[in-house]
Amino acid sequence: MSIFGKFIKTIEDSQPVAPVKKRSVTAVVSSQSQALQSQSDGKTVKIQSVSVEQHTVVLEAQSKAREIILEARDQVFQMKKQVENDLKDSQRKSLELQQKILREQAEITRALAETESKNIDLDKRAKEIEDFKNKLEQDREALLKTLEKSAGMTKNEAQQKLLSSLEMELSDEIEKRIKEAEETIKEKSDEKAREILTDSMLHGATDYVAEYTTSVVNLPSEDIKGRIIGKEGRNIRTYETITGVDVDFDTDVPNQIRLSCFDPVRREIARVTMERLIKDQRIQPTRIEEIYEQTKSELEKIMAVEGQKLCHAVGVYNLHPDLVKMLGRFKYRFSYGQNLIVHTLEETKIGIALANEVGADVNIVKLGCLLHDVGKIVAKTDGTHVTKGVELAKKYSVPQAAIDCIAQHHEDEPFSSVESMIVYIADAISGSRPGARHEPVEEYIDRLSNIEKVADSYPEVEKSFAIQAGREVRVIVRPEKVDDKGINTLAHDIARRLETEIAMRPGQIKVTVIRETRASDQTN
Repeated sequence: MSIFGKFIKTIEDSQPVAPVKKRSVTAVVSSQSQALQSQSDGKTVKIQSVSVEQHTVVLEAQSKAREIILEARDQVFQMKKQVENDLKDSQRKSLELQQKILREQAEITRALAETESKNIDLDKRAKEIEDFKNKLEQDREALLKTLEKSAGMTKNEAQQKLLSSLEMELSDEIEKRIKEAEETIKEKSDEKAREILTDSMLHGATDYVAEYTTSVVNLPSEDIKGRIIGKEGRNIRTYETITGVDVDFDTDVPNQIRLSCFDPVRREIARVTMERLIKDQRIQPTRIEEIYEQTKSELEKIMAVEGQKLCHAVGVYNLHPDLVKMLGRFKYRFSYGQNLIVHTLEETKIGIALANEVGADVNIVKLGCLLHDVGKIVAKTDGTHVTKGVELAKKYSVPQAAIDCIAQHHEDEPFSSVESMIVYIADAISGSRPGARHEPVEEYIDRLSNIEKVADSYPEVEKSFAIQAGREVRVIVRPEKVDDKGINTLAHDIARRLETEIAMRPGQIKVTVIRETRASDQTN
């Protein structure tokens, strides 16, 4: 029996309970009425009234119970009907799903059968093709053997004979053509090279007079020197400490003082500061510091503007701002009397012209020419301006092709590209142009002689040679006085002495110590 049937049966079994209650209540009421009637006739009416009300309540309760039972039966019927409908729908959907699965399985089985049939056909065709290929190869070998037997020579012998005959027939013609081509190429290449170099120099040549750095400040009178020195040298000590330059009052020209410092920017700030202090006449430590800070700030702005102008003039944009400021320091940097801004601009124009002529990457050449001497304004680290420039370029994420141009523009490394060679050529053209650079030959000879004197002062040294304008010194030692381990110590000692004794040296000097032994003899 279902749950709904049990529920209905329970309700039906509970129906006779109400009449039982009716009879019990009526009996009780009757007995009470009789008892009360015996006691007092005056209370009879009241008891009968109560009995009638109770009977009415019971009837209403029975009617309400029947209504509830009917409603419950109706709800149970509806719920049963709904459950049966849902069950039918579930069975129907399950059947449809099973049918769909069966259809798909049939389709998959059919597709697998078709695929298997196709694979069998493909294997059969592949085997046929392989058999046909083997047959062709056998026929080819048989035909080749027949031809070799008929001709009386092998395949290689036939090829060699054919090539030999052709070479003999064409040797004279080939030699003639090669000679003509070489002469034509030589003539055209020489002419083209002259045109390219001439055009490049025309693009780069600028009418300017090379400026020379000056560290001389003119004084209005000799009396001003005392005010610059100050009481007990207080002013001059403050000035030298703040600016980082040395002040020389003992000059050959009266009413002049000389400022000396390796850093050209620092020297320029000191010079402008000194001139402003002289005009201001208020020379004291506090005023010196104030004017120095003002001058430094102004020169930094000027260098930033000059760096932007240089970049825009050559067509290079989006460089790091710090790198642009460093390029602006070229305004106060000179190399053998040639201003670096002018030199860089001139070299870049030449490089662009050369790159356009030979079909090289103009952007790489442009960037390499612009940054090739950027290491010259770095004074805090050791090394040549080439190595310093490479480190700066890597720091600010310059393309590797441009970094190679910087590293190779003095032939410190082999050329890795056409662009690096163009940068080297453009630098050489700009630096070697008449009037571009100047150095007295006496200073050049003295610098080389002093370097060689330092190296020759050691008893182990047989002979030394200063090369590359003093950038390298090669030392030949006596093998009997120093061993292979001692040459490292000797090279270190010579390098340290050159640092202290050679004041005007061209940057970093490379010391190379060579030790060798030779044996020779002659025949009778």
